[in-house]
Amino acid sequence: MPRRHLTFRQLETFVTVARLGSFSRAAEALHLTQPAVSIQIRQITESVGLPLFEQTGREIRLTAAGQELLQTARELDDSWNRFESAVDALKGLRKGRLRVALVTTAKYFLPRMLGAFCQRYPDIDLELEVANRARIVERLRANEDDLYIMSFPPEELDVVARPFLDNPLVAIAPLGYPLPAGPLTLAELAPHPFLLREAGSGTRRAIDRHLARCGLTLNVKLSLGSNEAIRDLVATGMGLAILSRHVLGEHPEQDGIRILEVDGFPLQQPWSVVHLRQKILSLPARAFMDELLPALGEGRPG
Repeated sequence: MPRRHLTFRQLETFVTVARLGSFSRAAEALHLTQPAVSIQIRQITESVGLPLFEQTGREIRLTAAGQELLQTARELDDSWNRFESAVDALKGLRKGRLRVALVTTAKYFLPRMLGAFCQRYPDIDLELEVANRARIVERLRANEDDLYIMSFPPEELDVVARPFLDNPLVAIAPLGYPLPAGPLTLAELAPHPFLLREAGSGTRRAIDRHLARCGLTLNVKLSLGSNEAIRDLVATGMGLAILSRHVLGEHPEQDGIRILEVDGFPLQQPWSVVHLRQKILSLPARAFMDELLPALGEGRPG
């Protein structure tokens, strides 16, 4: 029997089931009945000739064939978005969709850049995802978005990473904390209690790399996944911290915090805009990169 062609609607249903891990939740998200979703998945399975999902208890997971189809569906979505953007550009419009995922620390500055971009191109729809680095790398691996903002692009993936903004990491203490005015050395601070970002975050990676170079170990009292929690706990006097300057606002002293003068600080690990090397960038994605890169003398990526 000749293989039937799949429709965009069927692929959308398949991707939604794969993303939500549930036929019932996919039906709710797509405003369909669960039997209608099941029928579409069965039709796709018959066309492919291999099972796409396997069930373990109440959970469903993608098979190898399902993983291949999911990757193909996302690549088709990229191509279609680029086609729509190209057609809109030919019509003299700047429409389309821009999907950006960023690590949590980038939320302190990137929304302002996105706001300026949206004012320039008001007809472009924006989808924004903010998560920890592990989740953003997972989304990058799955090619779920157009562009990714992070300070440590994953070395295990074939990506294009273009730095566009400095990310200075500074040492901070509560106002009134018993420390000399400075300059201080990190060795002098090491015995004091520190509050740091969780292992695996971009901030923690930069700190651990610097400590390894210096041959030092900090007295880490608490590791947290929230910049705001660390900042607020430092202000209460719980200890010292190393955070991105972007987290602290224009006048950190108003929040009960002072930036310490420490030899070798601030640590510099630039923010980069990242995408998979094989990614077909839409026109909105290219336009947004044009907004980011001129600050460092970059041109539009080829």
